[in-house]
Amino acid sequence: GITYLDHAGSALFPESLLKAFTDDLRNNVYGNPHSQNISSKLTHDTIEHVRYRILQHFHTTAEDYTIIFTSGCTAALKLIAESFPWIPEGTKQHSSRFCYLTDSHTSVVGMRGITASMNVLSVPIQPKEIFLAKSRLSAEEQNCTTPHLFSYPAQSNFSGTKYPLSWIQDIKSGKLCPIKIPGKWFVLLDAASYVSSSPLDLGVHQADFIPISFYKIFGFPTGLGALLVNNRIAPLLRKTYFGGGTAAAYLAGEDFYFPRKSVAERFEDGTVSFLDIIALKHGFDVLEKLTGGMEKIKQHTFALAHYTYTVLSNLKYANGAPVVRIYSDTDFSNPDVQGPIINFNVLDENGEVLGFSQVDNMASLHNIHVRTGCFCNTGACQMHLDISNEDIRRNLQAGHVCGDNIDLVDGRPTGSVRISFGYMSSFEDAQTFLNFIIAIRLSKSDPEIPFQSVTKPTTESVPDENLSFNHADKLSPILQISDRELRNIPSETETTGSWQPPEPEAESIRAAVSETAVPTCRKSGKPITVTKIYLYPIKSCSAFEVTEWPVGNQGLLYDRNWMVVNQNGVCMTQKQEPRLCLVNPSIDLKQKIMVIQAEGMDPISVSLEDNTGKEAVICESKVCSHRVKTYDCGERIAGWLSAFLGRPCRLIRQSSDMKSKSHQKNTKGLSPAANISLSLVNEAQYLLINVASILQLKEHISARLKEPLETEELIRRFRANIVISAPESFEEEEWAEISIGALQFQVVGPCSRCQIICIDQQSGERNKEILQSLSAARGRKTNFGIYLMNQPLRSSFSDMLSVGSQVLPVLKENTEIQPPTSREEKCSG
Repeated sequence: GITYLDHAGSALFPESLLKAFTDDLRNNVYGNPHSQNISSKLTHDTIEHVRYRILQHFHTTAEDYTIIFTSGCTAALKLIAESFPWIPEGTKQHSSRFCYLTDSHTSVVGMRGITASMNVLSVPIQPKEIFLAKSRLSAEEQNCTTPHLFSYPAQSNFSGTKYPLSWIQDIKSGKLCPIKIPGKWFVLLDAASYVSSSPLDLGVHQADFIPISFYKIFGFPTGLGALLVNNRIAPLLRKTYFGGGTAAAYLAGEDFYFPRKSVAERFEDGTVSFLDIIALKHGFDVLEKLTGGMEKIKQHTFALAHYTYTVLSNLKYANGAPVVRIYSDTDFSNPDVQGPIINFNVLDENGEVLGFSQVDNMASLHNIHVRTGCFCNTGACQMHLDISNEDIRRNLQAGHVCGDNIDLVDGRPTGSVRISFGYMSSFEDAQTFLNFIIAIRLSKSDPEIPFQSVTKPTTESVPDENLSFNHADKLSPILQISDRELRNIPSETETTGSWQPPEPEAESIRAAVSETAVPTCRKSGKPITVTKIYLYPIKSCSAFEVTEWPVGNQGLLYDRNWMVVNQNGVCMTQKQEPRLCLVNPSIDLKQKIMVIQAEGMDPISVSLEDNTGKEAVICESKVCSHRVKTYDCGERIAGWLSAFLGRPCRLIRQSSDMKSKSHQKNTKGLSPAANISLSLVNEAQYLLINVASILQLKEHISARLKEPLETEELIRRFRANIVISAPESFEEEEWAEISIGALQFQVVGPCSRCQIICIDQQSGERNKEILQSLSAARGRKTNFGIYLMNQPLRSSFSDMLSVGSQVLPVLKENTEIQPPTSREEKCSG
């Protein structure tokens, strides 16, 4: 099964919520709430009931707060920035300030774009500056009416740190000042992360603005949030645009508009997402029924986080080095200051960080879902990972952008790994994760680790009235670990501080696979030849081996011209459906057909002729981040594939008349302004691997496997187009260009491997050890093979690529190849 550990990203919805919601829709007719008929009045009344239910959940009433429905927390923040009564610079009055904690979500920091357009200054505040702030405004300064806004998160989405809710009253009263400036402070409490696992009492902590997203709490519906506005500031909010349902009266021919009296109606432009709002009622019902309330969720999730943190922070290598570096401001001892989020990076035995993409790939092999990167919180990422402003700019120049998989630049991490627990999380989830970390980093020869002694914890029971969880839905009790189990656990500073590794007693396994095994130039030696050629007519399906093959403008002719998509038109790969490797396409150039075979199925053929006439259905699809024009290959092959794979799917083909426009890559080093046309590949026209590199890797993999691995099987796992035999292992990584016959290729970069190499291409079975062995052998990298591009053909005749052809490489001046910089994994699909 799946171990889901990204509850801070989104909660999971229970089946009972969907059933209750769909039953409601079957039994009632809900019309547009702006109409006056019976079904519309039912919708209006139900929406109003949900508003009161939300207020009740946060322990407040309609006398104090108004609910404005939005598309999410981000839209709520944008609404605040646009409507807050700012006083700009250059007026006779004191001007307003927008202050925000640097440990804030991108959507909060992004508000400064709107304030800047209004000529209002933004001031970032470090958390330590607030904690150290002692100054308070004088009575005269507090009498100034200039409005200022301070925003901070109730809980950091990066580290789970809970910032004091007492700041709300302290700042509003003038006892605590973000910056010393005359005026009246209002407080924006970003509660999106906090309310997913903790109760928020607005009767006590009366912030002026509280934006939330409901999928963080319930998992469903998505695309729906709310802004809770304190009624004392609501009349001061400004609004320029008016949409449907917001006007009491207006004239189309004159500049006359009178808004509705209700604050919610004034700010909810157009028809609200009324069915999603109705789903919230069932969300609250189910949450209460399953858990008994937010306080129990808080205790349950913190117990899991505390246990996991305790074990994780105590894992050590044989040389005493920590296995992970945890990024936290607390010691996970108090649920009032720490949420159920653990942020960390995995280290090797020498204290070097393993890239988060590699850890994510490994986790995927174990069906563990984590989050990696900077989590839309650059400020916290910089603070915890010690990344300077100049580092951010330099990383951008190196090709790293938010959300991609470039996890290390010059050996330093660009982000980290985050796990987070929710009300559905179980003790078994925590154990599975810890076992995973132990499996990938600690060998059987290592001494006893703390996890082996910390099994099911000693507990203090929590009242369990109204609980009806299934298997993983049971609430964990408050966790307590005995002194005996904790006797060797070091302090937080010892586990996460600046540990210095001792001198290694033996060479690391990484030294066994050299990444710089080539001299500066290749003058002589054994010739390099092409030994195998593969094309993959259908993306992510079986290889078609040939001895010679025509080369077209997009690579090998017909290579990855087709792909299988699910019922939503999304590309399917072996990551989601390993049995795709059992679909065997072959190309018959004479008959101009592709024959597709699979065990237990009659062969079926598809024409190689383009079918882009009136009968073809043209559609847009995406391959990684690239948008491509495709057409559907019809019902017959769709039925064949659906029957074999056991799920609805279709075969689509790249539209030939759109190839030159829809999927191109501008590559440096080719002809000026050359746009290289791609088929349905992820990154480049060709992927090349070296048999010598395969053989060296095989030695390391075989040492870790119970059964020997055949060389041919390993070659097929790496799904290359061109297989060569070079004398030295990994010497291909030192090449800048190569020639094969009359064909000239530029080396684009290394191929960073994903979990597809763990799939046996003959059986469809997974073996996690393959990717783990590659990572261990290559020294915290999963690169294997190189990408190639070649110039568009100028001749009307196709060149041929043949087995036995000689390969002539040109060495790089700079021996390090930078990996491709798009977000997706660059494995060959």
